Amino acid sequence: MESADQTKLNIAPLAANTSLRTLAYDAIKKAITEMDMYGQDSEIRLDERQLSQDLGVSRTPIREALTVLEQEGFVRSVPRRGIFVVRKSKREIIEMIIVWAALESMAARLAADRATDRELAQLREVFHDFEESTPSEHMNEYSDANIRFHQTVIRLSGCSMIAEMTENLFIHIRGIRAVSVRQENRSERSMQEHRGIIAALVERNADLAERLVREHTLGLAAHVEKHGRFPS
Repeated sequence: MESADQTKLNIAPLAANTSLRTLAYDAIKKAITEMDMYGQDSEIRLDERQLSQDLGVSRTPIREALTVLEQEGFVRSVPRRGIFVVRKSKREIIEMIIVWAALESMAARLAADRATDRELAQLREVFHDFEESTPSEHMNEYSDANIRFHQTVIRLSGCSMIAEMTENLFIHIRGIRAVSVRQENRSERSMQEHRGIIAALVERNADLAERLVREHTLGLAAHVEKHGRFPS
């Protein structure tokens, strides 16, 4: 078994204007969402003492927040070893991507009808910085833009239920996309596919937008099946 890394989260001290447990929960969940959870082989262990120090609170609200996060499936407690960030197996990841494909493709269909022209123009602007250069020249920035693009498609659907259903999937999908976009020249194909999706949305072609988003995301599932190295 690989040794576990004790990970220091990118986290800021809490303000004392609401329940400390809620603030700790929000801060830790946000930090987990933004971490590169699939970019390393070893397990990711959280340190209560370090979290307490970083957030500027006692360990009690930290423990309470971690208990809620464990109930929601984001972390797991291992007796005598500590608290670990939950990472999905390869099979679970593929199934999550398939579910995401169904939800985001429907979001794209709705967005084609509901989004304003201005909102669709802003979607195009997500990739403005990569029009004069290839994504591979700015991988970190492109990876962030890639995630922002998919979040925006969900938001432009105007369907709060789709947004809620994808929220907890997003923690893992974000990490998977961040790793996979750097592999097998996938960033170039990804950029081309994004242009096609945007064009379909701008043309208000709901059928095409839905199909392109579904194919794009299922392409990620196929990539993970072939190239993914994830926890067993």
